[in-house]
Amino acid sequence: MALVTVKPTRIDTAIANEIAHHTNSGLEHAAQTLTWGADEHVLIALAAAGWLYTRLRQPQQRRVADHILMVSLATAVLPHVLKSVFDQTRPDRLTVTGHWRGVPFSGRSRDAFPSGHAVHMGALASAADLLPPARRQAVRFVAVALSLTRIVVLAHWASDVVAGFTLGVAVERLFRPFTLAKQRPKASRTRP
Repeated sequence: MALVTVKPTRIDTAIANEIAHHTNSGLEHAAQTLTWGADEHVLIALAAAGWLYTRLRQPQQRRVADHILMVSLATAVLPHVLKSVFDQTRPDRLTVTGHWRGVPFSGRSRDAFPSGHAVHMGALASAADLLPPARRQAVRFVAVALSLTRIVVLAHWASDVVAGFTLGVAVERLFRPFTLAKQRPKASRTRP
């Protein structure tokens, strides 16, 4: 049993009810497939592959790859820690109509807060600052879209996704001074 029980807001409930009443199995299946793009296992594998690639082919990008890997690992652990502190019933456990229309069951029933997928996507959207402007906008669009899939499949309340996304941004920004700081040149030893 967690220490804190989180209740959905009226807006959360209204959004979930609208989705449950207006969704269909095709939309739910598409959203369920897309949501894998924000899964911690996929993101850690991609971050590790990028880290390895910079070691082999792009040494000038090593600090950025180190940063992305460290943030990915942190955002993989943090939601699990928070879900042990907070209890919140997932919206998919509170609908019958939604299941008739294709809403799947997701994760543990009391692990709605915060959305781990949104934590990862918030960190990714924040790290997009390190990219050129055109890529930055594309990455941010994908991060927001993948976060929204968690609401569409009723795995999370809208507030869980907003909180998770915001937390991801904060984690990425907190890591920057440590992982992206310029290394100081080593002092050369001169003999007197």
